[in-house]
Amino acid sequence: MTADEFNSYCRSLPATTHVVQWGGSDVWKVGGKVFAIAGWSEDDVEPGITFKVTELVFDALEEHPACRPAPYLASRGFTWIQCLNHHLLGDAELKNHLRESHQLVALKLSKRRRVELGLSF
Repeated sequence: MTADEFNSYCRSLPATTHVVQWGGSDVWKVGGKVFAIAGWSEDDVEPGITFKVTELVFDALEEHPACRPAPYLASRGFTWIQCLNHHLLGDAELKNHLRESHQLVALKLSKRRRVELGLSF
């Protein structure tokens, strides 16, 4: 997944916003809360794509050769994974994780905020 593909996919999810922060990383938010981060190397070959997961998925992905617990986030007890070799995971699976991350974060918003954003879950 290239930077353009990552950003295009995250943009396609409902009620998202994009900022560039933390040393030039693409940061995607829903309702002001982060759901996906991508840091890009100079040659865009191996992006580190970080996303929120459930505890069950965290346990499975931390053992996957393409993934690791997300630096800073997982060390603080949060269930966030960083995928470093997305080609081992596959774009379809990565998109599924990004969509699930978006939903997990959105569900933590108040019902009122979700309604304001037009989110139906």
